[in-house]
Amino acid sequence: MKKTTLIILAFTMTFALGYAFKSITTKTDNHQQSIKKVTGIGGIFFKCKDPKKIREWYETNLGLNTNQYGAVFEWRQGADTTKKGFSQWSPFNDKTKYFEPSTKDFMINYRVENIEALIEQLNKNGVTVVDTIVTVEYGKFVHIMDIEGNKIELWEPNDIEFEKLGVQIGAKTTK
Repeated sequence: MKKTTLIILAFTMTFALGYAFKSITTKTDNHQQSIKKVTGIGGIFFKCKDPKKIREWYETNLGLNTNQYGAVFEWRQGADTTKKGFSQWSPFNDKTKYFEPSTKDFMINYRVENIEALIEQLNKNGVTVVDTIVTVEYGKFVHIMDIEGNKIELWEPNDIEFEKLGVQIGAKTTK
């Protein structure tokens, strides 16, 4: 009888320790997974000789609704289709310094959630963070570098304020 009790106790303890270990490791993993990273493309920026002519060409030939900054694409968010989302397309003058320290002719803007936690994680991973987080009415921005020297803009958007800004400047979205 004592032997059976000891075996049952040993199995129970093994199960309990295994469950506790799994709970501890899963909580760490869940925290890691709860940090949203990229949720979409926020914009595509590229250098060109004459941004005004490029905007006109794209408007005439491809139907983009352009403004002084480029064009804004409007779409519905997958997680909640009642919410709008926006992506920016912007030609920059080929002399711009905005893409520095990258020497590339383009920069991609990625939409992210919880930019502060993401930057904390990127810092831990040794990613080069070019500047500090800047907050404006339509979101938060920061720039990082990838391993090939491409500057990347991260944007935690406030789509409601972004849409209001578009209305203020009289911009039409491309849908």
